[in-house]
Amino acid sequence: MILKDKVAIVTGSGRGIGRAIAIKLAKAGAKVVVTSRHTEECDEVCEVIDSAKGESLCIKCDVSKKEEVDHLIQKTIEAYGDIDILVNNAGILRQKPLTDMTEEDWDSTMDINLKGAFLLAQAVAPFMIKKKAGKILSIASVAGEVGFTNISAYCASKGGLINLTRELALELAPFNINVNAIAPGVIETKMTESMLENEASRTGLLSQVPLGRVGQADEIAKAAKFLVSNDSNYITGQTLAVDGGWLAK
Repeated sequence: MILKDKVAIVTGSGRGIGRAIAIKLAKAGAKVVVTSRHTEECDEVCEVIDSAKGESLCIKCDVSKKEEVDHLIQKTIEAYGDIDILVNNAGILRQKPLTDMTEEDWDSTMDINLKGAFLLAQAVAPFMIKKKAGKILSIASVAGEVGFTNISAYCASKGGLINLTRELALELAPFNINVNAIAPGVIETKMTESMLENEASRTGLLSQVPLGRVGQADEIAKAAKFLVSNDSNYITGQTLAVDGGWLAK
C-alpha cells in the first residue's frame, strides 16, 4: 500500500494503459479519479476498483477543454480535498500519410496529447506547490524519440510531451514536485490493435524490439506506480522507456 491515502487523477483511464494504471494505483492504496470522455468506460473501471476494495471516482472530462479540466479539478477537491498525483495518459493517434493528414487531425492530436497534459499540469500545480509535494507523470511514447511512418501528428505531440516533462521538472523542482514520463513501446491496446492484427505491420514492429514480444498495459502500470511513489523521490525530468529494448539500439 505504498500509495495509501494519496489522491491520483489518471486521464484517459477508461481503457488500455490508463485503465491498467488506475487499477494498479488503486490497489496500491490511492484514491483514484478515473476520467475520460466516455463515462461508461470509466464506470466499468470504477466497478473493478470498488470490487477490489479500492476507492475511486468517475468524472467525465475532455482534457483538451479548459472548462472541463477545471470541472475535473473542482470535483476532485470536493471529493478528496487534495491532489497528490497526476497521470497524463489521455491520447489519440491518427494514422495517415502526411499528404492525407487534415488540419483537424493535427489539431485534435495536439489538443489531446499535448495541450491536455499542459492544462492538467497547470491546474494541479497550485495544490502541489502549496504543500511542496507532488508527482506528475505523462505517458509519452517511443514515437516521441524516433520517427514512425504515417503518424506525423502523434510523433510531434509525443516529442513535445517529452520536452514539456523536462521543462516542468525544472520549473517545479523548487517545490519538491517530481515530473517524469514513460515512453511505452509496442503495447497491446485498442490503439495498437489494427497495427498488431496486420501480420506485416506486427512483424515490422517486433523486428525493432530486442525482447521480441508485444508489451502489456500492466507492464506500463508497474513502472507508473514506481514513478508516482516515494520510491522515485530523487528522479525528475526523466523519460523511462518501457519498450522491450527498442531505444537501446
